Amino acid sequence: MKRYKVILTMFLSYLGAKKRLLWLSFGLTFLSQIALLYLPILTGKALDQIMDDQIYYQKLFVYLIVMLLLSVTLGAGQWLVAKINQKVSLYLVKEIRKSAFQKLHRLPLSYLDQQSHGDLISRNIGDVEQLGEGMLMTLSQLASGITTILVTVFFMFRLSPAISLVVIALTPMSLFVASFIAGKSFVFFQMQAKEKGKQTGFVNEMLENLKVVKACQREEQIATEFSVINTSYAKTSLKAIFYSSTANPGIRFVNNLIYTVVALFGAGYVLRGVLSIGGLTAFLSYANQYTKPFHEISVVVTELQNALASAERVFALLSETEVPDERQEMVEEIKPTWLKEGTIELEHICFSYDEKPFIQNLNIQIHAGQKVALVGPTGCGKTTLINLLMRFYEPQSGRILMDGKDIKTVNMDELRHSFGLVLQDTWIRKETILNNIKIAKPDASRDDIIHAAKEAYADYFIRQLPFGYDTLMEEGGGSLSEGQKQLISIARIILQKPKLLILDEATASMDTRTEVKIQQALSKLMENKTSFIVAHRLSTIVNADVILVMKAGEMIEKGTHEELLEKQGFYEKLYYKLN
Repeated sequence: MKRYKVILTMFLSYLGAKKRLLWLSFGLTFLSQIALLYLPILTGKALDQIMDDQIYYQKLFVYLIVMLLLSVTLGAGQWLVAKINQKVSLYLVKEIRKSAFQKLHRLPLSYLDQQSHGDLISRNIGDVEQLGEGMLMTLSQLASGITTILVTVFFMFRLSPAISLVVIALTPMSLFVASFIAGKSFVFFQMQAKEKGKQTGFVNEMLENLKVVKACQREEQIATEFSVINTSYAKTSLKAIFYSSTANPGIRFVNNLIYTVVALFGAGYVLRGVLSIGGLTAFLSYANQYTKPFHEISVVVTELQNALASAERVFALLSETEVPDERQEMVEEIKPTWLKEGTIELEHICFSYDEKPFIQNLNIQIHAGQKVALVGPTGCGKTTLINLLMRFYEPQSGRILMDGKDIKTVNMDELRHSFGLVLQDTWIRKETILNNIKIAKPDASRDDIIHAAKEAYADYFIRQLPFGYDTLMEEGGGSLSEGQKQLISIARIILQKPKLLILDEATASMDTRTEVKIQQALSKLMENKTSFIVAHRLSTIVNADVILVMKAGEMIEKGTHEELLEKQGFYEKLYYKLN
């Protein structure tokens, strides 16, 4: 129960200005239910105007007109309630989804690296949709149900207190059935939501790597794996639907039992002259209306349990510990003036993945303007070191100093704005070439962007495109080659003009001729800038000022290319093995 209260509190916190609309919906629902439940009284009175030997047409006509007007008003009210609920539901979905999406940007990369991206997509899209629609439907039905129960009890007691007490005495049976089914179905809806996230993640992974799947001819194996996940999802869905669907026949049985008991007792009261036929008709209608909310639980239970399972996944994401927000202390425009020279020191750095020690007591000193190459076998810690420098990850102990200042005391946005980052994996948005380049500097002029593209040797092929710099790219770059996409990434950094550079396999996707040109452009760009170059092809870093050789999270050698070859150590073996 406490868990449901927490979820409901978090859900309602997103209503904001729409709380008034929700209260208006509840108010209209209350009035509509009163109008609906007053109809049986009018029906009973109208029937009582039809006697065995006489019909009171004038009164009968009045009752019929009032019933007609009340029905029209009731229909208009229910239509308005539906429109309000739809508007509130869409607003809630929009706000929660916006919060979930923004949350992803504030979460540490260490969390995101451990999660299935497809599952995160599923939470942001499908689970939020289910949460918004399911919870609002439940609240609406709850308001309608409570009003119906209270008003019908009032009218039933006016007609016959004795029969009303019988109806109320049988009510716990419906509550017991609903509670039992809700508890069982919630567990399976939780499992269903997890399996759905797993399925989304698998499909997302396959779509991103479809070329590899086809090249390796693994279509049948992938289809088999998907079949296993799909079957598991189907089984959990079937169990969830089975348990939730038992609410309908179970509660309907209880409601029919109550109706039968009311009919028997009411017939006896009519025979004894205590209750009129019109009164019995009204009472039976109220008994049916009274049990209706319990019958509707069969529908609401499914939606509610599904919504609660989705809510747990969404709010679990929203409750994750995020990177501290430092933007309150920032000036309006990011100006990383704190970095003057570019000296970097790593003092006694220790870092672990999942409590498994990786980097232990790492100490590095880098002078301003040096070109630093990071080399070593895959998994040696090169990328981890880059992540620590940019505070994508935080070390468990030790500190990183830039110009003598601990980077933990530097505003994170200012710190990252000081770096120019070119990765092996390029990112091309569904935007024009112009807008793809200006990602690094949104306020850049068209002339500056074109100049940066020329410096990166990208201008020539861009002008060959149908609309030049205004050509709209498909997500992922469309028909552009990997080398061309990398050239656009490098143009971004040239446009940004950062004080520190990180090149992580920046020329890995290029042909030799293009690579030579890019190396010339990067050499010019790296002048008087502290630069980090991560490379597997050691021929590309022979001119580095200092080479840091890493192995299993440790720096085992340090020096220039010639110095390391003279040592005849690990670097020498690695160099001649790869060249």
